Amino acid sequence: MKNLHEIYNRIDPRITNWMGVYGIVLLRISLGIIFLWFGFLKFFPGLSPAQELATRTIGLLSFGIITPNISIFILAAWESLIGLGLIAGKFLRFTLLLLFLQMLGTFTPIVLFPYEVFSHIPYAPTLEGQYIIKNLVLIAAGLVIGATVRNKD
Repeated sequence: MKNLHEIYNRIDPRITNWMGVYGIVLLRISLGIIFLWFGFLKFFPGLSPAQELATRTIGLLSFGIITPNISIFILAAWESLIGLGLIAGKFLRFTLLLLFLQMLGTFTPIVLFPYEVFSHIPYAPTLEGQYIIKNLVLIAAGLVIGATVRNKD
């Protein structure tokens, strides 16, 4: 048992040090992959599960000025740009601004279409609602990455 404790005491600092060195970079790149992937899907009609709700939300917020075909293209480009910025690690302040603005938009269906976001308001989200709520993790990841941008742009 003493041997196991000694091995643990030798390995644990190395593992936690490795996490400290590479964790933020891996978080930034993985978040970038998610945004690039989800954004890229929106360039192809019917591939994104969020497409219909997103286009209706943008249409309502723009008072119908932005049509679904235009809004999905804008959203696809926006999310892809966020993804590329995060993966490249360049212009992170601007990239994170785009991310946080986009995240604000993702939560608006909760207010605009609550009966599509929840099967029982406010505690039982639909699949679309779960898709929206998971964005809390993306926001938190953006905050962690944002805490590292000083003197990097």
